[in-house]
Amino acid sequence: MIPELPIALYTNNAVNWIETVFGPILNAISNFLHAIIQGITVGGEFVPWWLLTLVVVVLAYFAGKWRLALGSLLGLLLIYDLRLWNNMIETLVMILISAMISMAIGLPLGIWSAISPLVYRIVSPVLDIMQTMPSFVYLVPVLIFFNIGVVPAVFATIVFAMPPVIRLTRLGILQVPEIYVEAAMAFGTNRRQLLWKVQMPLAMPSIKAGINQTVMLSLSMVVVSSMIGAGGLGADVMTALETVNVGEGLV
Repeated sequence: MIPELPIALYTNNAVNWIETVFGPILNAISNFLHAIIQGITVGGEFVPWWLLTLVVVVLAYFAGKWRLALGSLLGLLLIYDLRLWNNMIETLVMILISAMISMAIGLPLGIWSAISPLVYRIVSPVLDIMQTMPSFVYLVPVLIFFNIGVVPAVFATIVFAMPPVIRLTRLGILQVPEIYVEAAMAFGTNRRQLLWKVQMPLAMPSIKAGINQTVMLSLSMVVVSSMIGAGGLGADVMTALETVNVGEGLV
């Protein structure tokens, strides 16, 4: 029998201590988030497919005119025709919840990192680790603390998808031309006015790019999270892999 490494032993002891001390809090968070996800999922499945498709097509038209609207229509019709609508709703809800929480944490942290070099020196190595770790690694701690299901999948997705919105928010603010900053300060703006009325509007293209990347990473991680029982479209992929069903995997 191979002896357990000291670092593994210490880690297991730390995990046991966390579960003992914070177990009730983690369970409460898990139950609360699970109820929200379940409620939104049931509500999304209750809405007729054609009505939701119409809403998406209209929004796509205003966002990108007829090409995006046509692409959205064809894509949603294909999903419905392949009988993957409910699974798509489950995946979409997990993506939205994960992306919204990532942005709620990442945007303020990115702004704070841009304002304070000390904060960025602390945050930067953490972001480096988050971005270089294989995605499967994130499943281990969340699986320990939240068991299996959609809740650990959402937490793993948040950790995986958050770095881009933090980095690009900071980058966008720092790349605002100095001439605009100096002009605003010359007119007597304080730091809060400078941030919200000058730097944030000019940094918006970079911030939008960060949000876009966060959403895309959320999609990729949610599918991987099917390994811990997340459900949705990822479950279909896992089933196809386990049964070596090429046709189902292609679908």
